[in-house]
This record gives sequence, structure tokens and C-alpha cells, in this order.
Amino acid sequence: MKTLVCLLEEPSAKNMLNTVLPKLLPADIEYKLFAFQGKSDLEKNIIGKIRYWKLQDTYFLILRDQDSGDCRQIKRHLQELIDQTGKSDRCLIRIACHELESFFLGDLHAVEQGLQISGLAACQRKAKFRRPDSLTNAAEELFRLTKKQYQKMEGSRLISPYLRLDGSNQSVSFRFLLSGIRKLLSLP
Repeated sequence: MKTLVCLLEEPSAKNMLNTVLPKLLPADIEYKLFAFQGKSDLEKNIIGKIRYWKLQDTYFLILRDQDSGDCRQIKRHLQELIDQTGKSDRCLIRIACHELESFFLGDLHAVEQGLQISGLAACQRKAKFRRPDSLTNAAEELFRLTKKQYQKMEGSRLISPYLRLDGSNQSVSFRFLLSGIRKLLSLP
């Protein structure tokens, strides 16, 4: 049996993946989610978690926000850490551009349903919501758009069940996350 171990920057990413992965993965693939307390906590735990993981047929996903950093440098640094584990062929690095909230802004239909605020899905036609990964302040934007109803942990828990996995999400980094997981685990 395959296992996907997810090493995550924050608990809100855990909330999101906890509802997305059961829809994405077949029943014979299990997953484990480890949420850390920020980037530095994640990075200091990557080598140990991956190197000393004993179960065979295990694959690893590292997910963190880009924030204001350079995406290529972040990915290069994470790859250097993974290379030290001897298991880089079973690892996937994904960067949320710029923040996890970009995934939610890419599917305003899910935000509308999850937070029960009518009319949000229509905002998807606005230019900034057609390219949410380009927003450097996605969390603030989501907070404003929802008239201060969005809260990081609770919002993630409420919105995630409604995220569409059919490729219609306007966040390119969300679509890359899904396609990367499928490729890593050899899923159709």
C-alpha cells in the first residue's frame, strides 16, 4: 500500500488537504499530514522526517507558501534539504504562490458555499481573481472580499470541502499541486 506523507508549513494547509486528498486519492493510498508552525519549523524537520521514515512505498509532499520570497530560491533550498535524505526520487515540492489563500481565491464558488456568502462566485470574472497567484496579499484580499468573515483556520476548514478538483480552479499553483500529487503517485 502506498502512503503519501505531507509536510506542511501550517495547520490551515492540513485542513485543506484533509478534505482534498480523500477526493483525489484512491482508497488504497493512505496519507499522513504533519503541520508545522511556520517555514523555519518545517525546514528544520524535513530531513529527519523523510530520512527516518521506515514504511516502504512512501512518498512525500512538502508544501509551503511563497510569501514574498523568490519561488525558485525557495524550491532550490527545499530540494537541497531533500537531497540529504536519500529519497529525493519520492518527493514533491509545491509552493503556494503567494499564499494558501490563493487556492481559495481561485475558486470563489467554494468560498461562497463554504462561508455561505452569496454573490462571491460572480467575482471570479474580475481580472485579479482570474490570476489569484499574482496577488501578494491573498489572505488580506480574501478577508476584504468576505467582509471580514474569512479567518485562516476556520475558513480553511469550511471552504476546502467545496474546492473543485476538475482543473477549473484559477490558481495555477493549486492545479500544479494536484497534478504533481497525481504524477508522484502514478495516478490517472
